[in-house]
Amino acid sequence: MKRRRFVEVLGKGAAGCAFLRSFSSFFPPASIWAEEGSLPNVILFNVDDLGWTDLSCYGSRYYETPNIDRLAAQGTWFTDAYASCAVCSPSRASLMTGRYPARIGITDWIHHLDREAYTALGTGLPPSEYVGDSSRRLLCPPNPYWMELDELTIAEHLKTAGYTTCHIGKWHLGFRPWFPDRQGFDINIGGCEIGQPPTYFDPYYQNERRSSIPTLKPRRPGEHLTEREAEEAEKFILDHTEQPFFLNMWFYAVHTPIEGPEELVAKYRRKKPANQKCPEYAALVESVDRAVGRIVAALERTGKRHSTLIIFTSDNGGLKREYATDNAPLRSGKGYPYEGGIRVPLIISWPGKIKGGAECREPVTSVDIFPTLCSACGLEYPVERTIDGENLWPLLHGRTLLKRVSIFWHFPHYREPDIVPYSIIRKGKWKLIKRYEGKQYELFNLEEDLEEKVDLAGSKPEKVRELERELSAWLKETQARMPKENPGYSPKH
Repeated sequence: MKRRRFVEVLGKGAAGCAFLRSFSSFFPPASIWAEEGSLPNVILFNVDDLGWTDLSCYGSRYYETPNIDRLAAQGTWFTDAYASCAVCSPSRASLMTGRYPARIGITDWIHHLDREAYTALGTGLPPSEYVGDSSRRLLCPPNPYWMELDELTIAEHLKTAGYTTCHIGKWHLGFRPWFPDRQGFDINIGGCEIGQPPTYFDPYYQNERRSSIPTLKPRRPGEHLTEREAEEAEKFILDHTEQPFFLNMWFYAVHTPIEGPEELVAKYRRKKPANQKCPEYAALVESVDRAVGRIVAALERTGKRHSTLIIFTSDNGGLKREYATDNAPLRSGKGYPYEGGIRVPLIISWPGKIKGGAECREPVTSVDIFPTLCSACGLEYPVERTIDGENLWPLLHGRTLLKRVSIFWHFPHYREPDIVPYSIIRKGKWKLIKRYEGKQYELFNLEEDLEEKVDLAGSKPEKVRELERELSAWLKETQARMPKENPGYSPKH
């Protein structure tokens, strides 16, 4: 798609949140796989920090992603897809559970503890004390060090239907007692507590604390991590041709350190730059594309492509750094409440079941993946568990728009010099950012102002009040933990 046409279709459609209690009204109830006589395979690609325009099919004029573009051509690509948080761990928890980060309680990326501090936790209880120092106006709620085992993950749920489950790549949802193998995965390759590899080249760790990623042993010095992940995925597919499988393919790329394969770096150094211009980052993006191509080729060799549902997305917006990417036309990047921090690519592909080359403008979010996968595989879930996402199958088949009215975000933490605690609501074309320090509100009309240049909060106070009331009600309903005034605050003079 031409870039001008692509920008024209962005920001359209309605948005919202619905709490689904039953799959009885979902389309189609178990019929997709029943008519085939077998359960579909599922692959969930989740790329770390991949920006909204970091793919050729999403408008990049510098990065080359032919294999991912092919997925889009074979399925539906979403113009208004969102991560449920602007940083990684919360949106990853949402992907696994179909629940908003505010409801789960994981609202920031999970910080590392050294071994002594981890041991000192003793009871296994998450932190409870608010955090902050005298330089901050607000005290922030503590963030857990793991996703609780009593959360129902999509892997655990698919296992009840006979799926073999495999996680490959980044996890970042807890230490060993909360690794993927404790959260429903039969096989865990590379998933642990770390949020990034110290280096992308085997042995991945080169320090006195650790000689390797604990669940991915070194094998060939200098081998690129994305290539290793692809080979492990290929092997898993070839070894599991007789039973349905769920492959949770969560690449460590394209997170820092920005280290692409050397031959690809050399290729992009010779290429004319556009607004995106970092050869090392471009090489890292293409390494993911090559991995996707290799995995899809394995499906085709085994005759499983037409019986495999593939979902491709990112855990948050692209990193706004000179040595990384450019999210234009979106404003800002990872961590920020603007579109560059939360809007992400989303492609859903299943030849013969989903129309190829289709474009969807309806706003969707990370929490929708869980109910969508359950519907595709004919599964229900306990009615007592609140699932925040909405099933996308009717939308994919052109049957209806989504039922919900608004989508929400909550980030009660400080990050970067200019990120203060905030919450967001998007309702239709309107987006309200509420900050808990400094300027309180920003209001944008995304249909007319995708770049979020014109703040309408001052000229449309009624709309601000309407959205703020709905946002406050949602925060209360989810029991979101809020920042609070710091009695020890001592501003610098």
